[in-house]
Amino acid sequence: MNKQLEELSGQIEGVTFTSEETGDTIAAFMSPSKIIFYLVVLINSYAAVYYSNFLFFYVRDRFGFSGLENLLLAALSGLVYIFAAWQGGEFAERFGYVRGLYVGLIGVAVSMATGLLLDSVAGQVIAFAAWTVSICFTWPALSAIVSEGGGARLSDMVGIYNITWAVGAAVAYFTAGLLLESLGMPSLFWLPLCLVALQALLVFLAGRLQQKRKTLAPVATEATETGRPTDSRRLLYMAWLANPLSYVAINTVVPLIPSISDSLDLSTGAAGILCSVWMFARLAAFVILWRWTGWQYHIAWLIGAFAVMTACFAGFVHPRSVPMLLAAQVGFGLSIGLIYYSSLFYSMNASEEKGTHGGLHEAIIGAGLFVGPACGASSLLISPTFAGGTWPVTGLLIAGLMGLVWMGRSRKR
Repeated sequence: MNKQLEELSGQIEGVTFTSEETGDTIAAFMSPSKIIFYLVVLINSYAAVYYSNFLFFYVRDRFGFSGLENLLLAALSGLVYIFAAWQGGEFAERFGYVRGLYVGLIGVAVSMATGLLLDSVAGQVIAFAAWTVSICFTWPALSAIVSEGGGARLSDMVGIYNITWAVGAAVAYFTAGLLLESLGMPSLFWLPLCLVALQALLVFLAGRLQQKRKTLAPVATEATETGRPTDSRRLLYMAWLANPLSYVAINTVVPLIPSISDSLDLSTGAAGILCSVWMFARLAAFVILWRWTGWQYHIAWLIGAFAVMTACFAGFVHPRSVPMLLAAQVGFGLSIGLIYYSSLFYSMNASEEKGTHGGLHEAIIGAGLFVGPACGASSLLISPTFAGGTWPVTGLLIAGLMGLVWMGRSRKR
């Protein structure tokens, strides 16, 4: 009896659950320290969307930024993101994930204080660039922390990670406008600053809990029928091509939402609701792909998702009706969810150096964050009536689809 009680106590302490259907032990993301780190992911995502998405409204209202100037500011941030994410991943791998996370949080705090105190165009540009560098030290570290240790399958840990940050982003998208109206525009800086302090406290608590655990189970090998395919590296490179192009599409769509709503005679409130469907479709994709793993290491799923995204992008930016707008967003969000999930999962599963690969995953996202606004800005410079870069982006997506098909058919390892 005592022995049984000791075993039960150990199970409760690690919050270990065993599925009778699969026989898989899923414990990593349910351990106390893991739960706290997932909470940090949630808060980090909320604070990042709260600041970065609504900074463009702030500089427009405060300094009279036009659409072109906002696109240039976004392109600058994307360019910085590419190199900062790469270095953030390298730093986390070399000096430790938690230490890399602390460095990023400190940098975010300094950036928010700079934006609050230096109320000028130069001050906001500097603060945004510094914030971009700092946030790029947090995401590779967080993705590596939640993907390593504990004994659960990697797909389970990555799945919960994707769902967590997607929930934080969606909630921030809906609440930021109301909070800015009630708290004032300075809350764009001081609210994320407060959330940074909360994150630092949670990271400290999680670190203390990890120290109390004498041993950590290794990450379980991903359960597949044939194991990791010999061409897994090729799928990783294909995902690294598809993911930044998906962010090109996203960062082209978002600035066009006002014009989309005008073409359908939608009010601002209705546009905010109807044009956010893709975010919830992406969240649904994360949940589905977490529970169903049949898509893993199947080239056809990745190519098919990219083809759907390309078609739905055209329907999203040029809708003929509200039903067409909603249908296009569902396909857009679901396909983007699979593309992002593929990039992160293959990055984490391809090497033990999860910090480095997490940094590369984020750096590739930065490429998309740069190319999208840069393409839109270039189109506006050439012709202000050129739909914000819609057709050049469509052509780029088609070229990317052709590249994926060529890579998928290639026999090279």
